[in-house]
Amino acid sequence: MTITALLVLLIVLPITGLAVKAIFDAQAERNLNTLLNGRAQLAQQLARQNVAPNNLVRRIDADGIRVTLTLRNGQVIGAPPVDVDNGTRQVKTTLTAGQRTRGATLILSADTALLRGASRTLQRVLFLAGAAALLITAIALVLGMRVALAPLDAMTSLARSIAAGRRGGRLQPTRRDTELGRTAAAFDEMLDSLEGAEQTARGAEQYMRQFVADAAHELRTPVTGLQTAAETLLQLGPDAPAERREELELLLVRESRRAGALVADLLELARIDAGLVLRRQPVLLKHLAQTQADRVRLMAPAHTIQVNGPEVEIQADPDRITQILANLLDNARNATGDYGLIEVALSNHSEGVTVVIQDNGPGIPPADRERIFQRLVHGERSRGSGLGLPIARGFARAHGGDLIATDRPDGTRGAAFVLTLPTVTP
Repeated sequence: MTITALLVLLIVLPITGLAVKAIFDAQAERNLNTLLNGRAQLAQQLARQNVAPNNLVRRIDADGIRVTLTLRNGQVIGAPPVDVDNGTRQVKTTLTAGQRTRGATLILSADTALLRGASRTLQRVLFLAGAAALLITAIALVLGMRVALAPLDAMTSLARSIAAGRRGGRLQPTRRDTELGRTAAAFDEMLDSLEGAEQTARGAEQYMRQFVADAAHELRTPVTGLQTAAETLLQLGPDAPAERREELELLLVRESRRAGALVADLLELARIDAGLVLRRQPVLLKHLAQTQADRVRLMAPAHTIQVNGPEVEIQADPDRITQILANLLDNARNATGDYGLIEVALSNHSEGVTVVIQDNGPGIPPADRERIFQRLVHGERSRGSGLGLPIARGFARAHGGDLIATDRPDGTRGAAFVLTLPTVTP
């Protein structure tokens, strides 16, 4: 910036000096011409007043002007005439009045050497003043820029420090009403965001590593069961008892289904993380809840399942909503053991619809009500992979709603899950 400013001055100062000198020379020329012509007009007036030639010459004489009056008889009064050259400016006129001056020739000469000297002096002054101005400006710019751009040096040092791995430094400008102050404040905000994102990424990376490790651990159990059953079948050979072979084949089917279900759940979570694509259509929510309740009754005839509330139509993905309801009802069935009461209550309100699924099981401690929505977390009575509730919450939030665990509204023993869904597409 300093070099640019000095280059601009190097261009502007000579142009300005040349312009000033040209204006000075032109104005000096005009002033000299005006002086000579004014003296010539004064001579004409004095002649009309019949002033004697000697007095006329004396009265129009002035510093720097050479007056030569040549009468009709050839007599020369005043200074002798000079030859006209580049250094002399001359005005010649013939007097038209006066007894002795009529027809006389008046020559007014001015030496322009003084003007040229003044012009050269001005040129030197402009050159010296320009050089001094350039030097003073350079010094002032260097010092001023060093002070003004000190925040940028601090910003550069901080950026290099962060690039070297040192975190937490900030500029913390004292003034934020200037351009550099606003820039420094924005730089600090950017660092806050970047370091926050970095911490989030590290946390996500750590969480993903733990999740992969837990998923591998969960998959190891069914895979080990499959391997054990397959190796036992091979060792027994074709002469093995039919009952033993059937037992091992059932174990193979059960463990393969368990592994397949776990892989399917992991794929669902991956789709949720990547941005779930919903196939929305009109859905009768109570009808879906009643269908799932009928399914659970077939699997657990000893359970009492009630579905209450109005029928509500929402715009949703029926398959995903069905998965949510199926997961919650299956969890409630597992939590209540062989006998139990499961209630499904639907209610409609201005912000959407709420589905409360509650049971009379042992309930969920308050400290665990958020933890059970973490991936691969098993409850005391859980028989699944620990992915059902995280998937259900992911589906609910993909619809613009939510899923939480809470106490039963009536305060009695048991657990309650509250599913909220918007009635219109968010």
